[in-house]
Amino acid sequence: MLSDKDRIFTNLYGFESPFLDGAKARGDWDGTKDILARGVDSIVGEMKESGLRGRGGAGFPTGLKWSFMPKESDGRPSYLVVNADEGEPGTCKDREIMRHDPHKLIEGCLIAGFGMRAIAAYIYIRGEFVHEANVLEKAIEEANAAGLLGKDACGSGYDFNVYVHRGAGAYICGEETALIESLEGKKGQPRLKPPFPANVGVFGCPTTVNNVESIAVV
Repeated sequence: MLSDKDRIFTNLYGFESPFLDGAKARGDWDGTKDILARGVDSIVGEMKESGLRGRGGAGFPTGLKWSFMPKESDGRPSYLVVNADEGEPGTCKDREIMRHDPHKLIEGCLIAGFGMRAIAAYIYIRGEFVHEANVLEKAIEEANAAGLLGKDACGSGYDFNVYVHRGAGAYICGEETALIESLEGKKGQPRLKPPFPANVGVFGCPTTVNNVESIAVV
């Protein structure tokens, strides 16, 4: 019988350091290059087989959502956007991940971004989460300095950057198209669909929006 223990977010209560040395000691960034070497189709296929569903509330199959992204570029870059707005009353699951296990989210961004042929990820974080944004930014700096992100991320030949964008406290920006509008510097109002973000998302480019936990468990 399995014992009752945390198996994914092993630092959720913050007993250890959230930063790179502590994260590596917990197994983060171990074998990431090998995962990327399997190729885009393998990663998306494995996500479909895993049955992982979106952890933002809708429960849409994550691998299926990734598969909507274009397989060949029409000249526009593709992006991953992580919804870290978490504005629902009393909700703080994503906040704890960003505060205590940020490298799980960042590593997940790299793998997910590779699977979608994205050039960058934007983590759109609720403006009130000041400490969490600071922790994320420091963790991203560490990952860049260690060669885990940026040019030739993890020695894979793949260039990928992660950015933190702080929201302004609007509840509606939890909706993915309103979030995209805000990320572009506009008033955060939902867009009419279609077109869907996988076709016309942030900056008019193909985009997938996933919840923090959805990406962190990758």
